[in-house]
Amino acid sequence: MAEIGNVRHRPARRLTQLFAGLVLYGASMAMMIRSGLGLNPWDVFHQGLSRLTGLSFGTVTIAVGVVVLLAWIPLRQRPGIGTVSNVLVIGLVVDASLALLPSGGPLPARIALLVVGIVGNGAATGLYLGARLGPGPRDGLMTGFVARRPGRSIRVVRTAIEVGVLAAGWLLGGTVGLGTVAYALAIGPLAQLFVPMFDVAGPPRPLAGGAAGVGGAARPTAGAGPTPTAVPDEPVDAPRTAPSSSRP
Repeated sequence: MAEIGNVRHRPARRLTQLFAGLVLYGASMAMMIRSGLGLNPWDVFHQGLSRLTGLSFGTVTIAVGVVVLLAWIPLRQRPGIGTVSNVLVIGLVVDASLALLPSGGPLPARIALLVVGIVGNGAATGLYLGARLGPGPRDGLMTGFVARRPGRSIRVVRTAIEVGVLAAGWLLGGTVGLGTVAYALAIGPLAQLFVPMFDVAGPPRPLAGGAAGVGGAARPTAGAGPTPTAVPDEPVDAPRTAPSSSRP
């Protein structure tokens, strides 16, 4: 699988970045929850299920991630190292962070917590996607649907999934509010900023004529004539468009 080849190239940087991103993601989720001002669609769903079942937010997040991964099977999606880590690490970190963060407080403090949470979420997205070790289970669900139905727009599929889980979460008692709107407006630009910033180039790829490119760039050889066209080093494990929501 592509992520195996990726982890062999600069493994310390990739793994450190992956787990730093997942830890930051869980902590930023907890900040948005404690603000009490609204969550992103998937977390509205998680919160609603948590209130319905009495399970912790992190436990519900892990359980939903496992169920979504099972949905990958008929879609023929392959989980990466980052995918499995995503399911386990984020849920554990969000519960630990919720135990440390106080709830309530004056409105300005809650707004500040929300803003820090959203920006941290964007940075976390850049870290874990930039490591190129596999998408989050929910992103894989989206790309799997698109791959099975050629011609379907990623934006349309993503919007349908997000609206569906948001509605279900709201009906279950999840918090929809200012934070939900702020997240929807901010996460795209934040991901656009942070994903290129933290992107780790993939391993060298062979090019026509025996030359090798590093990070997708061709390496010319003396007397070989014109430089061969470089093979683009696209992130195989991440969606090819900036996510409208960064939920992994």
